[in-house]
Amino acid sequence: MWASLCDAFLTEARWFATGELPTAQEYLQNGKVSTGVHVVLIHLFFLLGLGGGTDDDDDDEINLNHISKLTSSIATILRLWDDLGSSKDEQQDGQDGSYITCYMKDEQNVSAEQARQHVVDMISNEWRNLNQECFCLNHLSAACFKRSSLNLARMVPLMYTYDQNQRLPLLEEYMRSTLC
Repeated sequence: MWASLCDAFLTEARWFATGELPTAQEYLQNGKVSTGVHVVLIHLFFLLGLGGGTDDDDDDEINLNHISKLTSSIATILRLWDDLGSSKDEQQDGQDGSYITCYMKDEQNVSAEQARQHVVDMISNEWRNLNQECFCLNHLSAACFKRSSLNLARMVPLMYTYDQNQRLPLLEEYMRSTLC
């Protein structure tokens, strides 16, 4: 798990150092790992005591196979939201790549706005996948894990809605509303 995270970081570093722009699919596959979501959720999985069973037929326990699609959806949502935010960020110099850049390279006749819309559609699709996975994950022991996973995914848009002053106005608004 940690090795795959480090490998993903090294892959991104190699792309940056060589100026190589991967395909959109390669970028997203690596980007899902480099988010670190799988590390966080696997630790949460075991901290909640859910990792006791290894048999798929055991109704009392869930195993890591039950959460792989859930983890992948959350990681995809995080990666794509991050890329949506960084593509708008005027501080970016375009050298660190994003899914949008890779997609525009793959699809030659696509404008930046069309690529951004494609990413928004992909995020929406991943939310459908995530909701379906959570709906199917009906083990009683997994309720806390499911709730925590959904909250992680819900937090992503808040993290990447900063303005040109690098502030998080939406988060500030939510905080004010809870204090009143």
